[in-house]
Amino acid sequence: MKISEVIKNLDAEVINVIDEEKEIAGGYCGDFLSVVMGKAPENSGWFTIMNNQNVAAVASLTEVGLIILCDGVSPDVLLDKKVRSVGLDLIVTKYPVFEAVKKSGL
Repeated sequence: MKISEVIKNLDAEVINVIDEEKEIAGGYCGDFLSVVMGKAPENSGWFTIMNNQNVAAVASLTEVGLIILCDGVSPDVLLDKKVRSVGLDLIVTKYPVFEAVKKSGL
């Protein structure tokens, strides 16, 4: 599914998206960063409420395709700066994780 479709389905705020036509293959939910590092599939949409700069490090290591902050959580200043500087895709949705997964279409 294209990032543009996920954005639309989640009525999401775009923080940083390089290419809305990029395909995302599935999803992963998790907030324990060490678990996400070991289990999040490459090029997946990562649904989380974690909003600090460590999210960018984990997303880079796992090569997830899209970070989806749920429950209306905004990225902190350092995460916002980091995703922009390294080119990671990050969106924010008002929906809680469970509902966001269902609505996303992933």
